[in-house]
Amino acid sequence: MTLSMMVLTLVVKSASFGEGQPIPKPLTCDGKDEAPRLDVQEMPPNAVSWVLIVDDPDAPGGTFVHWVIWNLPEKFHGVGPAVPQLPDLPDGSRQGKNGFKKLGYNGPCPPPGKLHHYRFRVFALDGKIGLTMGSNAGDLERAIRGHVLAEGTLTGTYQR
Repeated sequence: MTLSMMVLTLVVKSASFGEGQPIPKPLTCDGKDEAPRLDVQEMPPNAVSWVLIVDDPDAPGGTFVHWVIWNLPEKFHGVGPAVPQLPDLPDGSRQGKNGFKKLGYNGPCPPPGKLHHYRFRVFALDGKIGLTMGSNAGDLERAIRGHVLAEGTLTGTYQR
């Protein structure tokens, strides 16, 4: 879903998995549940901060959120893998609650059966977001409306 009318495209990559490829077990609830290293390329020069939302649109109850983090510094073009599950991080970024009602990243953990797709959606913004601790993906998506300069998605898969 595009949250702005005219946006540029960001290139989002991970050394852990490629577009449409399986997410390695250590990055899931069946492993260490560690966040993958993500790198963002072609950040617009006028970007002030960026946002990451990780979700699973194939979840049985509707889209399930695995990570929300905002106010990532524009000069820093990557995130992970050792991001602590704290509301406020040393670089000034902030994490909200995921679908597990926890702060930070919790990886893929689908019910057994069908293949699930996990979207790592990145948004470059024209400012910083003033959301408070406990905010969720819906709050974040509303807050960034009209402030998105560029966006990109890396999609991985996981099946149990």
